[in-house]
Amino acid sequence: MRKRIAGIGLLAGLAFPAAAETAPDFAGTTLTGDWNGARSEWWQRGLALEAGLKLDSLHNRGGTRDGGQTVTHLELKLRADLEKLLGWNNAVAYLNTDTDGGAGINARRTGSLMGVSNIEVPVPTTRLFHAWLQKGFLDDRFSVLAGIYPIDSEFFAMDSAATLLHPAYGTPADLALTNAPSVFNNAAFGIRTKWLSENRTWYAMGALMDGVPNDPARPRATAIRFAKGDGAFVIGEIGWTPLEAGHAFEPVDPARVRPSPEIAAHEKYGGLSKYAIGFWRYGNRVADQLDVDALGNPVQRRSQGGYLLAERTLFSLGGDAGRDVTAFGRYSFNSGHSIAIDRMWNLGLRVRGPFPDRPDDSIAIGWTRSRLAPKWRAVQQADGTDTAAAEEAFEITWRAAITPWFALQPNLQHVRHPGGTSAARNATLIGARIELTF
Repeated sequence: MRKRIAGIGLLAGLAFPAAAETAPDFAGTTLTGDWNGARSEWWQRGLALEAGLKLDSLHNRGGTRDGGQTVTHLELKLRADLEKLLGWNNAVAYLNTDTDGGAGINARRTGSLMGVSNIEVPVPTTRLFHAWLQKGFLDDRFSVLAGIYPIDSEFFAMDSAATLLHPAYGTPADLALTNAPSVFNNAAFGIRTKWLSENRTWYAMGALMDGVPNDPARPRATAIRFAKGDGAFVIGEIGWTPLEAGHAFEPVDPARVRPSPEIAAHEKYGGLSKYAIGFWRYGNRVADQLDVDALGNPVQRRSQGGYLLAERTLFSLGGDAGRDVTAFGRYSFNSGHSIAIDRMWNLGLRVRGPFPDRPDDSIAIGWTRSRLAPKWRAVQQADGTDTAAAEEAFEITWRAAITPWFALQPNLQHVRHPGGTSAARNATLIGARIELTF
């Protein structure tokens, strides 16, 4: 009962901006500590530095080939509060570099259209993933961001699904299979605008991005390149987050760095409630995967689609704030002219603090079904390949917080019809993620 009363009192206090922020506990929550106070001092001056490492080691049985692989993801982050540093009101700069390596478990073993690890990349590389400036107006209720910006940092996001390793709980699998969306780890240059209602419960945002991120001819490089034929990519989302009412102190930028204790407390003790709808479209045309014109050439069409999502905290566990069960769901769709998947469903649950003595652990269960587009199936059939109606994946994972800076996450996945072919063996993957915060 004491924990519940303390949590309710804390939430009541979080409804208003804090009078003075204090620096995060770098000494207690990072492996490298506070650097003799330097990190806290820089944070007070407006500079937040952070680094993290994720390592996924999974063993696959079924799919293309049995065996195990390991992939790694190292990220370095720098967020600069330009109001503190330069006196530029409501302005933020953010840099994030990703170094991704290892041999792809899906590419070499499973052969899934959707993937199996959200840190697996086609080519090992080091890239700028974020490099942008954001300026806020009207008490940060309206903002404009410009630079290298991945849309998956804000659009179609479900925070309660973020524990899962499967990539389809981040970027919808159908969008990920288009020619080149600006998502992990291949971000494009663009502009994003965002509006918040006065009480912060409604939002609308849109982005205009370069249609082809970086330079496909140099897959390991970071490049801002507006080549002829790239076209543009546009996306918009409208959402309602009723539990965010009054939390004006929270940052509206998509920088992912260690927050102040006030914001960290809200994230820990507050529940989730989000309902959103979004649409996307490419400006350039690509070849239809089935239809041809009178001369026998593929018809050129624009790819477009959308999504609906919802996540809601259902109830607390034992009456303790910060220990709860949240459900999530998302449905995405597209025209199906040039993408192997035309419909996708995500459903799942996240349990925070599954036991009183493990308040910082989380368990997540997810199910994803990606329906294979009729045109894609017709092309495969014409080549003599029998296809399934859909590829499905089930995942269960437990993120155990061993220390504030070290987490071990056992993971189990089962994929039905990997690659969409009827002859493919169902795949089972077992392994773990290791996560370190420096």
